Amino acid sequence: MIIMLAILVGVLYAAGIYMLLRRSIVKILLGLLFLGHAANLLIFTVGKLTKGKPAFVPEGGELVEPFADPLPQALILTAIVIGFGVQAFAIVLFKRAYQTVNSDDIDKLNSTDSLERG
Repeated sequence: MIIMLAILVGVLYAAGIYMLLRRSIVKILLGLLFLGHAANLLIFTVGKLTKGKPAFVPEGGELVEPFADPLPQALILTAIVIGFGVQAFAIVLFKRAYQTVNSDDIDKLNSTDSLERG
């Protein structure tokens, strides 16, 4: 299972970087999405998978191996919220750029100096 997750993380990182290098705004947004999911899966995989054990210890109970580590879960939840904020900001930014340039091509954003400001 860990090997499969490691391969999936590598594929998602590769796909995310490849999509970020494309010229289309939509492909750049998909690249950001892939990178966010790859980072979350990486944290999940590094946190060691533990099936069937809770992430908390009852009051008066002992901490017995194996137990689930709550820190990776908290980090992933935080990363999901931050990733959603970055993606929402990028969507709004690219939408405004598309309205200004009327093109999905990133290279045409360099020619915005000749557009009228208004």
